[in-house]
Amino acid sequence: MIWAGVTLNDVTDNVIGFFKDPAILIGIPLALLGAVFMSFGAQYQHRGVAKVALLSGASGATGLSLSQLGSLFRRPSWVSGTVMLGLAIGCQLAALAFAPLIIVQPIGAISLVITTLLNSRVTGVKPTKQSIRAIIACVGGIFIFVTIAAFFATENPVTVRELVIILSLLGVVLIVLAGLWLWLRKRGQALFYIVASGVIYGFVATLAKVVIERVKDGAFEWLTLLCLIALLAAVAIGAYFVQTAYAVGPPDLVIAGLTVIDPIVAVAIGLTVLQEAATAPPWAFVGFAVAGLIAIYGVVTLARHHPILEIERAEDAAEAAAAAEAADAATSGDAGSSSDGDLTGA
Repeated sequence: MIWAGVTLNDVTDNVIGFFKDPAILIGIPLALLGAVFMSFGAQYQHRGVAKVALLSGASGATGLSLSQLGSLFRRPSWVSGTVMLGLAIGCQLAALAFAPLIIVQPIGAISLVITTLLNSRVTGVKPTKQSIRAIIACVGGIFIFVTIAAFFATENPVTVRELVIILSLLGVVLIVLAGLWLWLRKRGQALFYIVASGVIYGFVATLAKVVIERVKDGAFEWLTLLCLIALLAAVAIGAYFVQTAYAVGPPDLVIAGLTVIDPIVAVAIGLTVLQEAATAPPWAFVGFAVAGLIAIYGVVTLARHHPILEIERAEDAAEAAAAAEAADAATSGDAGSSSDGDLTGA
């Protein structure tokens, strides 16, 4: 059995360990409050981006322009959403001060459920069975992923070598994403922007943890400063991708990418670079891979079968068919006129 390495006492100790500290009971509601703020913030930001795209006459699918980005700051809905997301970040940081990451992180996935219900109420479009299954896969995969990590994750001091590796990986990722953006931007695919922002924010979470730990240890030197600069740059680039994702996709799909891709990338860095699961048995890594694939499957399925996107695809197909029929009719009319002219000349 895969659970052979985990005894009942291990499970009991972990569960009791979570709740024997009363401070955890403060961290949990803070994390829940952060999930609520994130859901409403995503909804309001999406509304602001959609309004700017409508007023500017450009969809933003190929990337928001500088004028569109400037217009966002003049939209009350977008500003309100940004304030709510700031409150969400504040609540999550405060929750981490009282509760472990392995408790706070899965609670953030609840924002996907809240955003889906909220978006359904705002748009009047009910989730389909396929989209509901996709959401269950997203949330379930993340919970399985984090539950396994809860038993074997260990925190180790971050070495200079590991820090250089993380910064190098971030540089490579940004270069690859920039190349893909130049290649895919004309297609305006929501999934690309969502995955890109999730990957970048996974590095943001890792760098934030590194900077905090090094400051606590009094190791604020040039390498830590470089981490902080890379952190701020990644936040700005990730934010751009998120806002563009709002322009081409519904808010619950964007949140699905952030609450799934972000933690998977952060934990993957912890497993491979920071060696936070060095004592984990082989089956645990199999579990990580399976849970991650389930969650990613949920995001991809939601992108393919989201009810709003399916409606938009149907409308686009109808418009294309109507345009083709009009072109055929015009061609037939021109051919008929030519034939009449030939007969008259004869």
